[in-house]
Amino acid sequence: MKSWMITGAAVLLSGCVQLTDYASAVKTPPPDALVGSWQTFGPQSGLVSDQATGSLMIDKQGNTLDCRQWQRVIVKPGKVSQLEGKLVNVNNQLRVKPLKLEGSELHYDGLVMRKVSQPTAACQQAWLQAEAAATGQTPAPAE
Repeated sequence: MKSWMITGAAVLLSGCVQLTDYASAVKTPPPDALVGSWQTFGPQSGLVSDQATGSLMIDKQGNTLDCRQWQRVIVKPGKVSQLEGKLVNVNNQLRVKPLKLEGSELHYDGLVMRKVSQPTAACQQAWLQAEAAATGQTPAPAE
């Protein structure tokens, strides 16, 4: 019993939140300042390599796509949600990460990102595929 309480306290203090079901996280429309495409700049310790790029796309409805590029593209669809009064991104693997906007920089998952006019081509294609999957449509081919 004692070890269970210590583990529970450690989880609470670490900021990790356990969700048992992705659908139970309520999607929240984000503030306008968060809507758009965000991308890392320069080497960052939160990425696997100095050549890796991290992107986060957020739409007005609160849908998100975490897109990491290095030797391949890894994407994790998710949604903006509110937890204890703070905005977080909950991905479909039940990872919960705070979204903290400081001036023109977004702090997310150990990364610092800046808003860009459009995502990388690979992340844009992944976004279109995620949208098509969500609506049951076939994505348009890349141009």
